[in-house]
Amino acid sequence: MVEKFIPKELNITENAVSKVKQLISKENNVKLSLRVFVTGGGCSGFQYGFKLDDKPENDDTVLSENNVSVLIDSLSIQYIMGSTLDYVENLEGSKFIIENPNATTTCGCGASFSI
Repeated sequence: MVEKFIPKELNITENAVSKVKQLISKENNVKLSLRVFVTGGGCSGFQYGFKLDDKPENDDTVLSENNVSVLIDSLSIQYIMGSTLDYVENLEGSKFIIENPNATTTCGCGASFSI
């Protein structure tokens, strides 16, 4: 029997989980989750946003990875479905990034994209 492939809404790396845990610990609020969202703007049309949030909305997709929750609103989920959330530290600085297989173009810094 062949199992049906069901893509995850968002894959979350261990680096991202570790950074979210650090941020939550620093804020001293275990109710916090990382909210990942998409807004219009940036040089490619859409841009990713990240913030800590302690109030999930009714229409949020709530993902859990290694005791960390990630919230995605109902409008943003369509743009990041099947993507990977990572946290990187390099010469450009440290930041959360989204590796999005649905993006047709991205800007040089990786902060904006188009579909």
